[in-house]
Amino acid sequence: MPNIESAKKRLRQSLQRRARNRAAKSSLKTSIKKLHSAVQAKQFDTARTHFSALCKLLDQTASKGIIHVNKASRTKSRLSNLIRKASVA
Repeated sequence: MPNIESAKKRLRQSLQRRARNRAAKSSLKTSIKKLHSAVQAKQFDTARTHFSALCKLLDQTASKGIIHVNKASRTKSRLSNLIRKASVA
């Protein structure tokens, strides 16, 4: 445990940031799982609504620096391809 006041403050801040980042990443993962389950169930209208909400969530977390911008773009691309290929098949 830190003894210096500034180090104590940094510890408090890092714990708060970690909790916030973990919550954001967890909600992202949950949204992705919902989208995958909608595609598996062949509910493409639901999947598209989940996808639009997920795109916004990905962009928000990327702009805050929680995930990298390229990871957000890559995830959106992969999920849109998943929906497109599943709806065609």
